[in-house]
Amino acid sequence: MPPVTTPESIRLAVDIGGTFTDVVLETPAARFSTKVLTTKTAPEEGVLDGILKALQLGNIAPKEVGLIVHGTTLATNAIIERKGALTALVTTQGFRDSIEIAQENRFEQYDIFIEKPEPLVPRTLRFTIPERVDAKGGVRLALDEKAVEVLAETLKAKKVEAVAIGYLHSYANPAHEKRTAEILAKLLPGVRLSVSSEICPEVREYERFSTTVANAYVQPLMGQYLENLKTRVTETGFNCPILLMTSGGGLTTLETAARFPIRLVESGPAGGVILSTHIAENMGIDRILSFDMGGTTAKICIIDDGKPMASRSFEVDRRYRFMKGSGLPVRIPVIEMVEIGAGGGSLASVDAMKRINVGPESAGSDPGPACYSRGGSHPAVTDANVVLGRIDPDRFAGGSIMLDACKSGAALETHVGSKLELDITMAAFGVSEVVEENMANAARVHAVERGAELEGRTLIAFGGGAPLHAARLAEKLGITDVLIPAGAGVGSAVGFLRAPIAFEVVRSKFVRLSAFDPAAINAMFAEMAKEATDVVKMGAAAGVPIKISCSADMRYAGQGHEILVELPDGPFTKASVAELQKRFDAGYRALFSRVIPALDIEVVGWILRAETPAPGRAAELPKAAAAEGAKPAPIGTRQLFDPMERDFRAVPVYARTSLKPGNIIQGPAVIAEDETTTIITSGFTAALDPSGAIRLTARKAALQEAAQ
Repeated sequence: MPPVTTPESIRLAVDIGGTFTDVVLETPAARFSTKVLTTKTAPEEGVLDGILKALQLGNIAPKEVGLIVHGTTLATNAIIERKGALTALVTTQGFRDSIEIAQENRFEQYDIFIEKPEPLVPRTLRFTIPERVDAKGGVRLALDEKAVEVLAETLKAKKVEAVAIGYLHSYANPAHEKRTAEILAKLLPGVRLSVSSEICPEVREYERFSTTVANAYVQPLMGQYLENLKTRVTETGFNCPILLMTSGGGLTTLETAARFPIRLVESGPAGGVILSTHIAENMGIDRILSFDMGGTTAKICIIDDGKPMASRSFEVDRRYRFMKGSGLPVRIPVIEMVEIGAGGGSLASVDAMKRINVGPESAGSDPGPACYSRGGSHPAVTDANVVLGRIDPDRFAGGSIMLDACKSGAALETHVGSKLELDITMAAFGVSEVVEENMANAARVHAVERGAELEGRTLIAFGGGAPLHAARLAEKLGITDVLIPAGAGVGSAVGFLRAPIAFEVVRSKFVRLSAFDPAAINAMFAEMAKEATDVVKMGAAAGVPIKISCSADMRYAGQGHEILVELPDGPFTKASVAELQKRFDAGYRALFSRVIPALDIEVVGWILRAETPAPGRAAELPKAAAAEGAKPAPIGTRQLFDPMERDFRAVPVYARTSLKPGNIIQGPAVIAEDETTTIITSGFTAALDPSGAIRLTARKAALQEAAQ
């Protein structure tokens, strides 16, 4: 019997990247996908274009769609490119320069030319108000409301579009911030206001102010975009809800996203991690290295026992070799991953020391790599892949974009080959090796920083660029098992459809275990639970159960940094202290291989997450029938550069749609599909899994040779 189709079971997912906008349409019987170039000036146009193409493929009308799930890098790109709103900061008298003084440290001690990130708000737009609250919430100096009213006239004269309000210790007592917002909202209609006690109610004013400023900076842009998108979607005939993917791996409502757009900064990459987690759970794989490579960046994440590493801090726009501390810190729930400027559009160049550099600058979608013939003259990673035979110029993006291989060669020769006395092929190979080594180094550092090992992991590769480089990356990392899931080219968008509706609330409240007051903590969590569940209910269907989970930032008394500890289910009692001690000791020992006896433990921050299961039901896609023979029939051959032989070889090309479980392909070979291409190097053998995933298994001798 065919699956029953209901409005709730037909869902769309949209992922806006720096180069491509990916759209996935999922029904109970099938999945359809498409890629279109991102329209930077009006992103909603690219979204609608992709959506309508996907609906046409599935023969679905807009009114039949039950849900649209959306993720985007627009907020991140606005911060990186400094194209946000004209923003002002209102803060406590004497703290005007907090966001510029930052933490008063140097992320690179010996380089006198370090480039620190410029604040999003210049000093001329930072203003102070007489007021003061202490760390316990006591009012030391009442808010000067008259000063706020006078400031409103100044902000109006400067034509400010957004205002960030951040007072000292407002996490303990937000009354002054709220009153300031009330006054400014009345006197400055149309100006967006971000209040730190709502955006980031946590200790440490620099991180709190930085997060609030970043939220204010992108709020007008994101608010306008989301409003335009909702209008266009409604006009097109959709009458379903739109949910936004957050950087923490959950979905939230369009209204909440417009209020807290800073929570969307890593929404696209988070979708890819969710896809990897979903695949790992279904296939019983415990240790994963998730690898997402698109047109602008590559993202790598470690997943153990079905749980990606999570964090409450993230840096946007790292300026100094992606070094920690060189970006703008934001305190938001985020899936912990490393992101580097290594995508298909990443530009290649040669520096003064005759070294090939790739990224972080990207050609994006306009003008794009040289082969796009849209005005780009500098070579990108895509140009190198065209020259090396990894990409078929006539079938790129399913044939919707025709590439010019001659322009790829000319750009590589001009900007790389001529400067290093290399021919075009070796220039392209050099670019490819550099970008793959960059990704391998990022994975190694990411693993070392988290005390994890890469050996024995399964590499799950998705995104338009990842299957092109996955086998070579695995060789460099010594990984023998690689999975290319079905729909890999639009993997993040597929992951959106597996995400739960979720919202996270945090409070800063210093509590020592020796003076633990269970009644006060239970009351605080009750307030937090109401705030979180109210948001979740806005996007969840009636009657769907909401799961509550709690954690805390804990440390030894006197320490300056905390570790994240999962809390037992409440309510808390005096007996809970022993369990909290036990959980902290286990987490501290896992990180530092020791505990400190007879030292009191304190909780700095309390975190509550409310979530429901993913809306709708994941499509039960039909399993492919087993192959009658082990050797599939190729659809042609292609000249592919072999890294081992340093020369081109004629290799078979297979259509992914024609492969069946049981088919075995010995590398080197190419598996082509509309959204991406999988390159099987000579060191790997490929087989199709019953789920539709391509599984690459390394030959030990070839792996040892590649490692050398």
